[in-house]
Amino acid sequence: MNLLLAFATITLGSYVQSSIGFGLAIIAAPVLFFIDPHYVPAPITVSAFTLSIVNAWGHRKSISLRGLKYAVIGRIPGSLAGALLIVWIDQELLGLWLGITVLLAVAVSLKAVALTPTPGHMAVAGFMSGFMGTSSSIGGPPMALLMQHQEARYIRANLSAFFVVSCLMSLSMLAPVGYFGLREINLALPLLPGTLLGYWLARQTWHLISPRFLRLSSLGLCSVCGAIAIVSFWF
Repeated sequence: MNLLLAFATITLGSYVQSSIGFGLAIIAAPVLFFIDPHYVPAPITVSAFTLSIVNAWGHRKSISLRGLKYAVIGRIPGSLAGALLIVWIDQELLGLWLGITVLLAVAVSLKAVALTPTPGHMAVAGFMSGFMGTSSSIGGPPMALLMQHQEARYIRANLSAFFVVSCLMSLSMLAPVGYFGLREINLALPLLPGTLLGYWLARQTWHLISPRFLRLSSLGLCSVCGAIAIVSFWF
């Protein structure tokens, strides 16, 4: 029963991420953590890595490597910081801080302050994505907030390409500190068919998703991510 619930959850998360560019971990992490804490962060990151490869290949013509390089550069120290914090820092306090940060970013976006993907902004978003992604598997919000005003095809393509690199970074940081090994691989493998099923279902419907819905969905998921982090601290 637990495996079936995990499979359904990862399928839904994969569908959402394939449709709007991110969201797998935001949806899957709370449920899978309840089933088995060892699902977070490495097994979810393996699923996200697999999904990102497929999505990046499908949207490869819209990928801008020149723009992403600054995010990747920022992601390196962010991943290292996230790996150190997951070992040394109280995760509840870290979650509270991340939740507040995400909600503040959403509030800025709702006030129509356009966060353009400049090199500096991309580097900062990359750092925050690495920091959040490595420590909690939820690394999408910083990059999604930065790209929210871009075309849907551009968002899907470049978030997927960034996640391919960022997932590899996170896994490489988690392995030395004991959070990615044979146990996590065994947990991740049964989730991969659900990951691909969610991608296939999204391909059948993503042409129906409007740019407005894409932006509102991104902001909504970021808000959920931040709220869950804050509520978890108090309860």
